[in-house]
This record gives sequence, C-alpha cells and structure tokens, in this order.
Amino acid sequence: MFSIFKANPTKKLNKLIDIKLEQAMHAQRNGDIKLYSQLTFEADQMQKKVLEIENDLIK
Repeated sequence: MFSIFKANPTKKLNKLIDIKLEQAMHAQRNGDIKLYSQLTFEADQMQKKVLEIENDLIK
C-alpha cells in the first residue's frame, strides 16, 4: 500500500558505481592501469549486487 514511500535500495549503489567508474576513467587517463582494473572490477561487483536486488524485488 505504501510502496511509493519505500526507498529504492539500488539508487545508492548506482551512484557508487558511477563514482567508481569515473575514478577508473581518471586512473586510466593517468596511466594507472592497475588501479583502473581494480576500480572497474569493484564497479562490476556492485552492478551484480544491483541485479540481484532487482531480481529479488521482482519475485
């Protein structure tokens, strides 16, 4: 009934993913490929969590 007032659990994670990907872009531009790969891996892991949460909400 009050589902419109519930916070979106994926909204915060999506913001963090965007921040990680932006940091990764800057690391790549600076030539720090090791940091770039670490940040993109972390963003990928967070994206998988978002998909899991969304799948759980659909069920």
